[in-house]
Amino acid sequence: MKLKYISFLLCVINAFVATSQSINREAVVKRHNVKVNKIDSLSSLTVGNGNFAYTVDATGMQSFPDAYANGVPLGTQSVWGWHSFSNTENLKIEQAQKIYDLEGRKITYTVQGKEPESKKAVEYFRVNPHRLQLGNIGLEITKKDGALATVNDIQNINQQLDLWSGIISSSFTVEGIPVKVKTVCHQQEDILSFRIESALLNEKRISIRVRFPYPNGQWKDVGNSWSNEQAHSSIIKKGNKSVSISRVLDTTRYEVNASWSAQSLMKEMGRHYFLLTPQLVKNKVYEFTCEFTSQEKMKTLPGYNAISSNSKSQWKKFWLSGGAVDFSLTKDPRAFEIERRTILSQYLTKINCASAYPPQETGLTYNSWYGKPHLEMHWWHAVHFAQWGRPELMEKSLDWYFTVAEKAMLIAKRQGFDGLRWQKMTDNNGDEAPSSVGAFLIWQQPHFIYMAEMLYRINPNKQTLNKYKDLLFATADFIASFPTYNAATKKYNLGKGLIPAQECFNAVETFNPTYELAYWSWALQKAQEWRKRLGLETNEKWQTIINNLAPMPQKNGVYLATESTPDCYEPDSRYLTDHPAVLGAYSSLPAVHGLDTTVMKHTLDTVWKVWKWNDTWGWDFPLVAMTAARLHLPEKAVHALLMPIRTNTYLINGHNFQDERLTIYLPGNGGVLNAVALMCTGADADKSINIGFPKTWNVKWEGLMKMF
Repeated sequence: MKLKYISFLLCVINAFVATSQSINREAVVKRHNVKVNKIDSLSSLTVGNGNFAYTVDATGMQSFPDAYANGVPLGTQSVWGWHSFSNTENLKIEQAQKIYDLEGRKITYTVQGKEPESKKAVEYFRVNPHRLQLGNIGLEITKKDGALATVNDIQNINQQLDLWSGIISSSFTVEGIPVKVKTVCHQQEDILSFRIESALLNEKRISIRVRFPYPNGQWKDVGNSWSNEQAHSSIIKKGNKSVSISRVLDTTRYEVNASWSAQSLMKEMGRHYFLLTPQLVKNKVYEFTCEFTSQEKMKTLPGYNAISSNSKSQWKKFWLSGGAVDFSLTKDPRAFEIERRTILSQYLTKINCASAYPPQETGLTYNSWYGKPHLEMHWWHAVHFAQWGRPELMEKSLDWYFTVAEKAMLIAKRQGFDGLRWQKMTDNNGDEAPSSVGAFLIWQQPHFIYMAEMLYRINPNKQTLNKYKDLLFATADFIASFPTYNAATKKYNLGKGLIPAQECFNAVETFNPTYELAYWSWALQKAQEWRKRLGLETNEKWQTIINNLAPMPQKNGVYLATESTPDCYEPDSRYLTDHPAVLGAYSSLPAVHGLDTTVMKHTLDTVWKVWKWNDTWGWDFPLVAMTAARLHLPEKAVHALLMPIRTNTYLINGHNFQDERLTIYLPGNGGVLNAVALMCTGADADKSINIGFPKTWNVKWEGLMKMF
């Protein structure tokens, strides 16, 4: 039996040992059902299936998009819905490229140059393609005086997201008359269904509004841009209790198909604004189903009962699969909050991050960075799926790398490197977007090896090795070709010519960041292991780098952020903000490349004391918690996970709030799951479990996978 398989079995055994009795998963999940009792722009709720998501306000629909625009917006997005404005000036990506002379190499990077000849191309290729807000589906309720109800007219709100079934139930009153709405999403198709119950239906005072925005072309798109009506078309085709609307925006086309349960009148209120008013409703109940699709063929849509049944069965299947954690036997009140974040993060990452593509940092709710995924964040979006015993959800997006490998090869070739240089800010097609920071990041490069290795330890067979070996070896080829030889030290340096995960460094001055050195070394060693498993000889070039890569820099017994910044911890240093990535060398990674755990403990203590925590990001806190857990500092791990800092805020709906611009941030949610799993299982080097929790805590868990 293979050693890796034994390790995986031990993880399962540990999980059994950790639970003196089986976990009542339904009880754990349901005690964190989200309840909303007021109009609050930060409390919107979402249904979705990983490929498609729909976010609602307190009415259970998207009735008041403007009121929620500055909070968690009411988005309708998919993994397939993308759009590009016409390239009328025939701009080329090469116009956004600039040659840098770095360590004797002339390397072309795609950056945000401000020169007249590059500025237009930079702007165009940053904006395009962008993810689409596909449409707004909301209620319009008419009051007795004929005026439309506003947010102030929505009273007696009682809304709940049932996590076990994925169904949102909303109730409220308008002028004292009750309205109830149930909202659900099909789990295999991009179909929504609503069940509306109210006496207002028979009075023809409730209508369903279907309205289509136009992309605003900005960094953030919340789906409420109603201008530029002439720039797109919405062509309607009516049927019997059904309608099909063909959407055309430049070269983008998609269909919106809808059906309903009772005779209704549809009016075209504007070029992209349709109002459906029920005319004859039985039992004060009306059902409406809507499909968003890139396919032109219209089909008969399932009704509310079928979609509701589908959602219930699929969400139950999800929650009963993989891992589970139960903190109910722990009296410390902090445990309940960790459990809440853990449950809600599983829900949010399932609906936003579980497709065949790496997600954007705001998932399928609204555009940030024009809707484009950032591959350095892919680890935080996806690795937790494998840790929580659902590796198939990680594998789907990992397989996307096969489709974009040719473009990654062209980047490496253009820059004079071997193998594949994985993109940073990209899109579904794998194209580069200009970025003066992103173009120089390198820590996304080993992620592919990390995730492939996780899949191998779950399925340690030749099939796994043969599936990923070519991309994994080509990834390692780039890793080995990137360092430059330093004749004075007789070592290979990372840089100059990079920006580490802590992004506040100058690319042309920076070299040998601690975290990247550790990750580089670990990845090449794993690539050699893959060759050995396949019966292949050691790659000598890789081994030369492994044996001679510059050591992780330190000063006074503390690891430095980079070798080029020896005074990075001084009080007046400008390098005490952003991600404390130096701790990453012993968070997701084991002790490699000569890492000294005593030095890392001193580093953690130093960072803890001097860091400007108010200038951080959501995944920084799980990062610190993982380092503390590996060092067997459980109180510190718990405190890091719950540090009372604004960017470590988790809203009532479970979203990780950063600031007014970035109101949700899914890498933080993924980070919570990464950290909690490690705190439960320990890493491979640990002989004990629950290493990240105080001994007084009684934490039950099952089905979790150890971290390396």
